[in-house]
Amino acid sequence: MQATLAPSSQASFTPRDRQLLAHPPYARASISETYRRHIVDYQRNERPGTILVDTDARFLYFVLPGGKAIRYGVAVGEEAMAFSGVATVGRMSEWPDWIPTPEIQARLGPYPSRVPGGAANPLGARALYLYQGNKDTLFRIHGTNQPEYIGQAISSGCIRMTNEDVIDLFDRVRVGTPVVVLPPGGSGWTGPFRS
Repeated sequence: MQATLAPSSQASFTPRDRQLLAHPPYARASISETYRRHIVDYQRNERPGTILVDTDARFLYFVLPGGKAIRYGVAVGEEAMAFSGVATVGRMSEWPDWIPTPEIQARLGPYPSRVPGGAANPLGARALYLYQGNKDTLFRIHGTNQPEYIGQAISSGCIRMTNEDVIDLFDRVRVGTPVVVLPPGGSGWTGPFRS
């Protein structure tokens, strides 16, 4: 697969993005070249505008016309907690608040019942809320305040991106965008996950 690095751009950053990301309350991580944003050849059959997450490889693809895709490095859920299947973007939010679920409170808490949006928030700069039908799956594609984990299976099920990458993706999608998340071990499978 030929890959060409797409230059990072802050052109789409809002003034709030620039302010909150200028001095984040976390260490800047050195992301491996493998997990930086690239334009790549794309061999699968999803239509342009679809998001595909390859859980095993830790990549998220935004499908472009002409057999190309933008490939982003991601952190995915630990196997027992990972979402897989077909969903749509049901809601989108900039600098979202985080409301820990009772399960997360029991497993990882205690957390406040609501963590306001900002650079220290685990959801980071943007969140895409994954829905199946009219039902929120409680899984998200979102930014992170722990960019050092990009390329790992470590989250409570959500798909994490660097804040810069999630801003880039957020600007490319809309509510209703199809999202395909391949299950662990399903990278080469081309079953009914066609959008």
